Amino acid sequence: MRVLEPWVESPLTEFLAESSAQLVLLMTSSGQVIAQHGFTRSLDVMSVAALGAAIVASTGELARVMETESLGHVVHQGKGCGVLLAPFPMGQKTWIGLIVFGRDTTLGLVQVFFHTMAQQIREAAPGSGKAEQVLAEQFEDELNRSLRRLFGR
Repeated sequence: MRVLEPWVESPLTEFLAESSAQLVLLMTSSGQVIAQHGFTRSLDVMSVAALGAAIVASTGELARVMETESLGHVVHQGKGCGVLLAPFPMGQKTWIGLIVFGRDTTLGLVQVFFHTMAQQIREAAPGSGKAEQVLAEQFEDELNRSLRRLFGR
């Protein structure tokens, strides 16, 4: 298991023990990897993160076009294994869990334990109990400076 944020490790370890998941990838909605378990090559992690984020973004856009709130989780149940792709709120942002599981567990159990893990991660996140500052004091200056650099002015 590799974890970018140390406060994610305990909930992820508990999830792995309870759910019998084979592969797990936790990422932001932009595809930045937060934690992974079971992958052996970094190229696989990067590819799966990019594809997972793209799938969640495209289903979100489909929901918008269909004028519905959300299409929920994306699930594929194959003969040998299943895949759950589940976005969940993390403060103002959205994180995504991608879980591959085998025949030794069920989709329902994986979903139950996933929701528990997501809640534990939200509670363990730094600043989860405090009101967060929405914008930095110098936000406008930083934004203008970045835009000038971007457009060469």
